[in-house]
Amino acid sequence: MDYKEEIKNRLAIEDVVGEYLELKRAGRNFSSKSPFTNEKTASFIVSPEKRIWHDFSSGKGGDIFSFVMEIEGVDFKEALEILAKKAGVEIIREPRYQKTIPKERLYLANEVAANYFQENLLKYRKVVEYVVKTRKFNKETILKWRIGYSPNKTNGLIVYLKRQGFSDKEIEKAGLATFRYGKYLDIFRNRMTIPLFDRQGRVIGFTARILSKSQNKSPKYINTPSTVLYDKSRHIFGLNFAKQAIRQNKCVVICEGNLDVIKSHQIGVSWVVATAGTALTENHLKNLNLLTEDIRICFDSDRAGIEASERAIILASKLDLTINILEIEGAKDPDELINLDPGKWQKVVNNPIYGIDWYIKYLTNQYDLKKAPDKRNFSTRIIRLLSNLKDQVEKDHYINIIAKLINVDKQAVWEKLNSNQSNFQEKPKLKNININFQNTENKKQTELQKIQDNYLAIILFQKSMSKYLDFVNEEMFLVDASRQVFRIIQEANGDFDLRKNLAKFKNIQDYVKIEQLIYEEYYQKLDLNELRFEVSRLRSNVVEGYVKNQKILISKQLGESKDSKITRELLNRAKELDNLLHNTRRREI
Repeated sequence: MDYKEEIKNRLAIEDVVGEYLELKRAGRNFSSKSPFTNEKTASFIVSPEKRIWHDFSSGKGGDIFSFVMEIEGVDFKEALEILAKKAGVEIIREPRYQKTIPKERLYLANEVAANYFQENLLKYRKVVEYVVKTRKFNKETILKWRIGYSPNKTNGLIVYLKRQGFSDKEIEKAGLATFRYGKYLDIFRNRMTIPLFDRQGRVIGFTARILSKSQNKSPKYINTPSTVLYDKSRHIFGLNFAKQAIRQNKCVVICEGNLDVIKSHQIGVSWVVATAGTALTENHLKNLNLLTEDIRICFDSDRAGIEASERAIILASKLDLTINILEIEGAKDPDELINLDPGKWQKVVNNPIYGIDWYIKYLTNQYDLKKAPDKRNFSTRIIRLLSNLKDQVEKDHYINIIAKLINVDKQAVWEKLNSNQSNFQEKPKLKNININFQNTENKKQTELQKIQDNYLAIILFQKSMSKYLDFVNEEMFLVDASRQVFRIIQEANGDFDLRKNLAKFKNIQDYVKIEQLIYEEYYQKLDLNELRFEVSRLRSNVVEGYVKNQKILISKQLGESKDSKITRELLNRAKELDNLLHNTRRREI
């Protein structure tokens, strides 16, 4: 059975992509903002007819599998599993010897553990009373979130899992046991357990809370350690239940605690998620930004929560994202506020404060702005945040506010900001230089790939343009699909007809569909003269990109070469490249 084709036939691409992005109808297609770049225009296109997507800002594209691989950061096998579940297709694998434990076994171990904890909850009346009366969770919530109890036994879960056929190693790798004192022990003991679900609703770990103050010598919460399934820097608690509500409400609230999330969902405010405590990361923000641009933070009102909110605002400004802050009064966290008055939590959620405005308000209350030392410290902390802002108008807006608050000339604040940025740039670490260089090179290659795709799109779908193949060769293209398209067109010797050559593109059908989408979006409405100008310009850019890449290699080889003959050959090659570029440019219309 061809699982890939079966899944593609069952799932509409617009439905799959629509689970992650807000799609808007654009003629026969759908459009959205790119999830891969910070461009604000709707450059991401989904074609239901062709069953492909293409992001014009990043040059990425493909079918539902490539989309899930890109958006979820998974390989093809994992994307196949995710989409098979959505499509209701059961994948049957042939048994084979594997050195590593299959992920399916780890998922299953966690699933069985969740059942075990749920069964134990019902056996202990005091625990049920804690969950229902103290935590105030109703029956529907307990079942939905699969809340359970880990008995006060050293290996109760291990024994249970081994009866189900799991080995000690599988249990350990699933994050359910630890090896101590020469034996395997349960990680979770005498605690209320809450499963951690991945985006598809599979159990990948647990968080477990103490039940009484008598356990205060132990940490209040214990989480599953990092495993191949669970990575706290990427995992977003409650996203499997919240993602639909996030899209509908066009905002997301990030809390500090898992119980905050569960309680909020219980009263119908279901666009709420949590990170592992205050450990908000770049991955968390980027993933949530795929669903909505309105990200709201509601960490606890203690010092750790305040500092975490500050870090979140700085991190978001570096990523050019917008962060809003929710303020709670009369309670320490959303869980406590909901227990006091659910309506107050709804009001808090509906009244966000723009992150920078909140931060200025917070710092204003921390310092005496009539005193010089406090003015210095206040402005230093604010400027650390403003230095990450990319919009000059927004910077100027806040410079004005700061100058008025500390009663100094606006220019003085600007000078301090510029000085702060200069100091940061004066002492870059070598590692950072390399990373930035690599990012720059990646961007250049991405742009070159987009140019090559556009060039081929015109020639592929406009028969009269095949004469613009001169000066270009197969070696110039960056990816195999591009090289294959070029080779097929070139072999036709100026008489290429796509309809007669469809069979030759069988193994790169999706790439050809993307090329068609590019042609339709950019070039279909141009007259022949405009097309000639455009394809000629793109041809020059293809050659120029190739020449630049080749010269980088030649420069490196010249630096390494100690042989005069090789040096002469390299210099001659560089001269040939210059002539190629010169001749190509001369032929532009």
